Amino acid sequence: MDSVSQLFLWLLLVTVLPPLLICLVALYPVRRFASKLGLLDRPGGHSTHVNVTPLGGGIGIWLGIMLTFLTGTIAVSIARDSLWLQQYLPVSALPYLEGVWSRVGELWCLLGAGTVLAALGLADDRYGVNEWIRLAVEFAVAGFVVYGLGFGLTAHIGISWLTNVLSMIWIVGVLNSFNMLDNMDGLSGGVAAIIAAAMATVMLTTPDPGTARPQLLVAALLLVVLGSLLGFLWHNRPPARIFMGDGGSYLIGFLIAVSMLMATFAGAGDRPHAVLAPLCVMAVPLYDMTTVLWIRIREGRSPFVGDRSHFSHRLVDLGLGRTQAVLTIYLVTVTCGLAAILLTHVSLIQAAMVLGIVLCMLFLIVILESTGWRKSDD
Repeated sequence: MDSVSQLFLWLLLVTVLPPLLICLVALYPVRRFASKLGLLDRPGGHSTHVNVTPLGGGIGIWLGIMLTFLTGTIAVSIARDSLWLQQYLPVSALPYLEGVWSRVGELWCLLGAGTVLAALGLADDRYGVNEWIRLAVEFAVAGFVVYGLGFGLTAHIGISWLTNVLSMIWIVGVLNSFNMLDNMDGLSGGVAAIIAAAMATVMLTTPDPGTARPQLLVAALLLVVLGSLLGFLWHNRPPARIFMGDGGSYLIGFLIAVSMLMATFAGAGDRPHAVLAPLCVMAVPLYDMTTVLWIRIREGRSPFVGDRSHFSHRLVDLGLGRTQAVLTIYLVTVTCGLAAILLTHVSLIQAAMVLGIVLCMLFLIVILESTGWRKSDD
């Protein structure tokens, strides 16, 4: 096994396995005490489940992410000066120690911002929070990331204020898209896991222009999110024993959105179209959010009030079972994820073909759904 393969295997082991185990184990007591915590989702309204179900999945996801990074931070701080510990690390990992340590501060600022959003979501799950207050907090956190930490979209616009505004809208839009997608067992968590895996692959195969090395820190963030989501999905598989809740969807949506801001695609050289990879991989959640908001506004309803007009519900209305609908959305997301990976490695003409395939697939979905809309109107 060459040094690069050894590094990637080691990275997978230390970033995916620990949060998976932490989240998987932590959610057993959360499920048991959810009633005392007041974190229960009861049937009725726009919900489609028939049993009272705990809502605290976000607690386990948060613990998996935070404890993994806490352990990793301690390990890196020691390994920097410990020759004894360095002998147990892959040789190819040693050059990254100082670079990772130099970004630990901003990483924990991001995790702190994510914790604020997770707490906001838990408060909404427990007590209900006014939608305008939620949006205000979300934009405040997004503003902190963009203006305080200096992260922004690689958009090649050249107008800093416009790039900053678009970056804030991106963060708020992505975290709410995952929140809106959380409407069937295993759906939002599974889609988020696929997206995290795809973007981690992009980061490991797209070099940082400053070092010409893989973007290991961003990839690690995504892989830790992936591991925690896999632990959660053990409990959320149909029939779900626990739901992610707003606390979980806000956290994973935020971390995935910000990881795409932390990434740089300048290392793609003559492939500026690589900047479209985040948009491509996020096609399904953004499609769901856009169409749901359009349907609600078209029908004169509040865009903030939940209903059963989501992509998954519309697939069920077309005749698919709930599990089939979720698997269909997984398949579309995997296709978009593979397209995003390809975008960073192909020429402009080939990229246009890849994007054309994704657009054709989305238009095919629209055509199929329009058949259902016409039937419902009749």
